[in-house]
Amino acid sequence: MRFLLRSKIHRAIVTESNVDYIGSITIDSYLLEKVDMWKGERVLVVSNTTGVRLETYVIPGKPGSGDICMNGAAAHLIKEGEEIIIMAFEITDVPITPKTILLGENNKFVKYLSK
Repeated sequence: MRFLLRSKIHRAIVTESNVDYIGSITIDSYLLEKVDMWKGERVLVVSNTTGVRLETYVIPGKPGSGDICMNGAAAHLIKEGEEIIIMAFEITDVPITPKTILLGENNKFVKYLSK
């Protein structure tokens, strides 16, 4: 069994950073659907801006909003305006092709990088 990348949202911009919100990362539901991430799923978040890496879980946001919000303790590490990558993994014994999307302005879907 191996731990393989299954889903990736590339070049998202954090739209809000709220330490008072109860934990996790809020992600536009439309984007979650594109990469097959689920509510409550564990994700690795990497800041391209600072190099910070953290694990948290997904909260679905309003579809089409472009919302990418760092909540709770994670908001101390990754701030509004930072560029991030969000990744989900799967334990499997067979090779898989990850669903990877590229985001553009206002966190809008641009294209699949792999599917």
